[in-house]
Amino acid sequence: MNPFKQLAGQTAIYGMSSILGRLLNYLLVPVYTRVLAPGEYGDFSVMFSYVGILIVIVTYGMETAYFRYAAKYGNNSNVYSSTFWSVFVTSALFIVLTQCFASPLALLIDYADHPEYVRWFGWVIGIDALTSIPFAYLRQMGKAKKFAIVRLVNIAIFVLCNLFFIVLSPYIMNKGGDSLLKPLIGAFFNEKKLVSYVFISNVISSASMLLLLFPEILKGFGKFDVMIWKKLMTFAIPMLFVGLSGNINENIDRLMLRYMLPAGIAEAQVGIYSACYKISILMALFTQAYRYAAEPFFFNYAKEKDSKTVYATLLNYFVIIVCALFLLTMLFLDVIIIIIGQEYREGQTVIPILMMALLFLGVYYNLSIWYKLSDKTIYGAIISFIGAAITIIVNLITIPFFGFIGSAWATLACYTSMMVISYFWGQKHFAVNYNIKKFCIYTGSALLIYFASSLFGQLNLYIRLAINVFLFFLFVLIACRVEKISPMAVLRKMLAREHR
Repeated sequence: MNPFKQLAGQTAIYGMSSILGRLLNYLLVPVYTRVLAPGEYGDFSVMFSYVGILIVIVTYGMETAYFRYAAKYGNNSNVYSSTFWSVFVTSALFIVLTQCFASPLALLIDYADHPEYVRWFGWVIGIDALTSIPFAYLRQMGKAKKFAIVRLVNIAIFVLCNLFFIVLSPYIMNKGGDSLLKPLIGAFFNEKKLVSYVFISNVISSASMLLLLFPEILKGFGKFDVMIWKKLMTFAIPMLFVGLSGNINENIDRLMLRYMLPAGIAEAQVGIYSACYKISILMALFTQAYRYAAEPFFFNYAKEKDSKTVYATLLNYFVIIVCALFLLTMLFLDVIIIIIGQEYREGQTVIPILMMALLFLGVYYNLSIWYKLSDKTIYGAIISFIGAAITIIVNLITIPFFGFIGSAWATLACYTSMMVISYFWGQKHFAVNYNIKKFCIYTGSALLIYFASSLFGQLNLYIRLAINVFLFFLFVLIACRVEKISPMAVLRKMLAREHR
C-alpha cells in the first residue's frame, strides 16, 4: 500500500475516535466551567497534572520500546508478554504504595485534607499504565478499529459518570421533588465535594478498560523472556526521561502557578489557564491521532529504501495541516471560545501562544524519529531535559510578573528550542532532507494571516467572520501554490468520485 495512504487511513481511524472521544470529553468543559468555581477547576487541573507526570514514570518508556523490538523481531509474542509482565508488576506495586501511603503523599503535595485524591489517582494511574501496553499492542498490530472503540467506550463512561455525579445528582437532590432516586443518591452524595466525583468518574472509566481489553491482557501473561526484557529496558530507560521531561514541560506550568502565585488567587488562575488550554482542541485532536498512527508506522517503514524521503514528505503535509488548524482556531475564536464559561475567558490572550507552541511540539514529534530509529535515545533524554530546564527557568522568571501569560511563553520557548535542537542534532546522526523553506513559508503565512485578522477586531462579528473565511482560504491557496496543486483539479477529482 502507498505509505501515505496507509498512514492517512490509520490516522483517520484514530482521528475519528479521538474527535468523537474528545468531543464527548469537551462536553464536560462547559459543564466544569459553569458548575465548578475557577479555584475548584484549578484543583482538578493540578491533580491531573500530577497524573500526567506520574503515568510516564509508571510506564517508563516501555510503549516505545515495545514498538522498537516488535518491529525488530517481527512481532515476536515474547516481546509483548515480556513488556506486559514488566509494566504489570510495577503498576501493581504503584497501586499498593499509593493506597498505603495516601496521607503522607497528600501532605507532600499540599492536599493534606484530601488523601482520597491520592487513593483514587493511584488506581487511575496504575490501571492506565497497565492498559497502555495492550493499547500499544493494538496499534502495533494495526487494529485501529478496536483501539478506537475501546477508547470511545472509555471516554463515554467517563462523561456519563461525570454528568450523573455533578449534573443529575445535584439536580435531583435540589429540585427532584419526591424522586425515587433521591434517597439512594442522598446516601452517598455530598454537593460540597463535586471535584471528588470527577476523580471517582475517572476511576470507574479506567477500570472499564480492563474488561474491554481482557483478550489482550490474557495474551500478556505469556512467557517472560529475560534477555528480551533487558533489551527493552536498555531502550526504555532513556525514553522514560524523554517522556518524563516532556510531561514536565506539559504540566509543570500548572503546578508552578499553583505554588508560586498568592494563595488567594492561585487556584483560580490555574483554572482559567487550564480552561483556555482546552481551546487547542483541533490541534490536540489531530496531533494525538497522528502520533497514534505514526509511531508504529515510522518503525515498521524504516527498512524501506525511500523511508527518509517519506519521513520528509510526511512532515511537510503535517505542517500544512497544523497551520490550517491554528488558523481555524484563531480566526474563529469568537465562536469556539463559548465552550468555556464567561469568567474563564479573561485568559484567552494565551491561546495563540499555546497554539503555536503545540504546533512546534507536533513538528518535534516528527523530527524525534531520528534518535529512536538510530537507538540513540539518550539524545532524546538530553533534548527533553533542556526543554524542561527552559520551562522551569522561564516560569520562575515570568510567573511573579505576568502570571499564566508567562507560563504560556515558557511553553512556547520550550517547544521551540526542542524542535530546533532536534533538527540540527538529527541531521548529524540520521540526516533527512526536510524542506525547511516550505516550513517557514507555511508557519510564516499562518502567523501573518492571524495578525492581519486582528486588524479587523473592532468590526461587527459577522463581518469579521466573513473576512476570516476569506483569509483562511487565502492560506489554502498559498499551500496549493507552494505544493503546485490545482484546487480546481482536486475539486474535479472529488466530484468525479461522487458520481461513480
